[in-house]
Amino acid sequence: MTSRILRPVRAGHTARSRSAVPLGTRLPLVAAAVFAAGLCAACGPSSESAGSASPTTAGPTAQALAAAAPSDSASTEASPSASASPSASATAQASTSPTPSRTRSGSAAPKPARTSAAPAPARVPGPGYDSSADAQKQIDAALAAAKADGRTVLLDFGANWCGNCKAADKVFAQPQTAAILGASYHLVKIDIGGNSSANSALLRKYSPSGGTYTMPVLVVVNSSGKVRTDTHATGNPSLTADGINAFLRKWAS
Repeated sequence: MTSRILRPVRAGHTARSRSAVPLGTRLPLVAAAVFAAGLCAACGPSSESAGSASPTTAGPTAQALAAAAPSDSASTEASPSASASPSASATAQASTSPTPSRTRSGSAAPKPARTSAAPAPARVPGPGYDSSADAQKQIDAALAAAKADGRTVLLDFGANWCGNCKAADKVFAQPQTAAILGASYHLVKIDIGGNSSANSALLRKYSPSGGTYTMPVLVVVNSSGKVRTDTHATGNPSLTADGINAFLRKWAS
C-alpha cells in the first residue's frame, strides 16, 4: 500500500499565515502541521525536488507553532476576566460607598423666641393745672402704674398764673420732650396756686425743706414713693428744651 506523503509546511509561509489569519483559523493549521510532521517521520525522507524543505526542518517549526498555540489560547482565556475587572471594581466601589443620611421630614422647625412688646407711651397731660382734680388720687395712680411698667413718677407743682410754669409747659409739649416723658415718666401736675390745703400739704410732703418755693417745683419719685430729686432743694434746670431734656434724661433711669 502506497503511503501518501504530505508536503511539510514552510517556516516562512507559516509565519505569514499566523500573523494574517485569525486565531480561530490558525488552530486547524497548527494541527495539520503537527499531523504532517508525524507522517513524514513515519514514512521516511521525501522524494521531492531539492528546492523543498527537509522533514527535519519542518518538525521544529511545527513544534514551535504547537507550543505557541496554548499561549495564545491562554491569553484569549485570560482576557474576559481582565475585561470584567472594571465592572467588579465599580461594584465594589458602589457597595462600599457611604449612604447619605436621611433627614426626618416630619421634624418641626424651631419656633422663634417670643419678644415682649415695648409698653405704650404714658399719657402726657396738657398745659395748665386742674385745681379741681384730686391730686392724691392722681399720685397714687401714677405710683401704681410705675410699679407695673418700671417708669418713674414726675410731680410738677405749679400755678396757672405762673410764667415759669407756662414756659415749662411749652417745652413739655415739644415732640422730643414729650417722647422722653412718655417713655420714662408718669407726669402728675398739681395746682398750688389756689387755696387747696390738701395740695399744699402734698407739696410739703414731697419737698419738706420749706421756705419760699420757686415754681414750678419738679420732684422725681420712684415707684415706692421715695423722692429721688427735688428742684426746690437743688434749683430748677433751665426752662428750655435743652435744660429740661437733660434733667429728664438724667433722672429717667
